Amino acid sequence: MPEHEIRTVTTLTYRRDEILRAIAGYERALAQARADLAAIKAAIVVFERVPDASGATPYSDVSHLFRYGELASLCLSALKRGPLSTPAIAAKVAEAKGFDTGDKVLLKRLTLSVVHAMRGMEGRRKVRRTGKGRVVTWTLPPTP
Repeated sequence: MPEHEIRTVTTLTYRRDEILRAIAGYERALAQARADLAAIKAAIVVFERVPDASGATPYSDVSHLFRYGELASLCLSALKRGPLSTPAIAAKVAEAKGFDTGDKVLLKRLTLSVVHAMRGMEGRRKVRRTGKGRVVTWTLPPTP
């Protein structure tokens, strides 16, 4: 082994170390890019509109799960069997759409949408409300 290293070996060693540092930097950037991609995929899952009812989650936007007027028609069809409370109507609507009827969070959000739809139909005299506060029963108006 000579006392003095050959300049070529020194230069090549320096270049090797430089390339290794660059590779380590690229690997850190690649790891960060993969983490960013995973976060974006997770955000897409949260904000994506669910094409069918089976994929509905508690944080799904309930308004996008129904076509225009569909919620009102489902509420009216539930009332054809007799007077129902708002949560009972929401449970019937969830069952008709194929939602998980055991999911209490989803049913609560659906109940708020049902209240909105029922109040709108009450203004158009398609349904009648009996009771006040938390105990409200909805019925169809009597046919003339």
